[in-house]
Amino acid sequence: MRIGLDVGGTKTDVVAVDDAGAIIGRLRVATGWGPDAVVDTVVDAVRALGSETGVDLGAVRSVGVGIPGQVEPGTGRVVHAVNLGVDELDLAAAVSPRLGVPVRVENDVKAAALGAHALHAVSGPPPRSMAYLNLGTGVAAGIVSDGTLWRGARGAAGEVGHISIDPNGPVCRCGQRGCIEAFAGGGAIAERWGRRSALPVRDVFDAADAGDPSAQRLRAGLARGVAAAVRVLVLTADVDIVVLGGGVTALGDRLMTDVAAELSASAEASPFMRSLHLAERVELLPPGSPAAALGAALVGAEGDATHDTEEALVHG
Repeated sequence: MRIGLDVGGTKTDVVAVDDAGAIIGRLRVATGWGPDAVVDTVVDAVRALGSETGVDLGAVRSVGVGIPGQVEPGTGRVVHAVNLGVDELDLAAAVSPRLGVPVRVENDVKAAALGAHALHAVSGPPPRSMAYLNLGTGVAAGIVSDGTLWRGARGAAGEVGHISIDPNGPVCRCGQRGCIEAFAGGGAIAERWGRRSALPVRDVFDAADAGDPSAQRLRAGLARGVAAAVRVLVLTADVDIVVLGGGVTALGDRLMTDVAAELSASAEASPFMRSLHLAERVELLPPGSPAAALGAALVGAEGDATHDTEEALVHG
């Protein structure tokens, strides 16, 4: 038995995965604010999974945690998880003694990439390579090749959100201009929209459909940013597919139609780009997918020599 947690800014998703790779228990709890509360959230979520779903915690061999922020390679230490009120926290060291099992920690987007790759085993053989592009408050990607997460030399592989595609574009929170995230990040779009709303990106699309020129510019910028990220991921890593996930993808076909049109238009003058069939290599992660928590469970199992993630068949 392995446990995986996706610690988000407001909610934490926790799953139990058995030896066959099946998800046999799932639960969502509120996420606490600050280092101590995040530690308590992880511990309490695992215990609640046992008490509320009947999962036998005595059979748990490992726990994996996907969390926003930078995770120092080879450690369980997370820094700059600003949406959780965490500046610096050795999460593995704090949680492992309380749960009595090994704990591994990974960036949430990278964990989701592993989970999305594994979920492809449900409908057929998983692709040899995949990029998971997370479109949330920010924009980042995780890359999986032959079942293995590619972290890069310093763990920055897939940080496509801060590639500038327009030196005269909007200012990004990183200080550059025209970053992919400045066009396609939900936080940047909401800030530039400037109107109070529970779902600002959806409001932008609705207003664009109604003819609002400001909304139309923001909507076109979103498609431009996502298409640019897809091109970067394919041209640098030549992944088989790019899976889109994150809160912005709740727009579904409305988003996909715009992105496909932008990819096709930008390739119109280039036979080489047309030969890559980029629009056909983009998929949406199904709504409510447990990819991030599942990926965290796989990360937690990486230290288990008896486990081969490429042989896991995931159900649920």
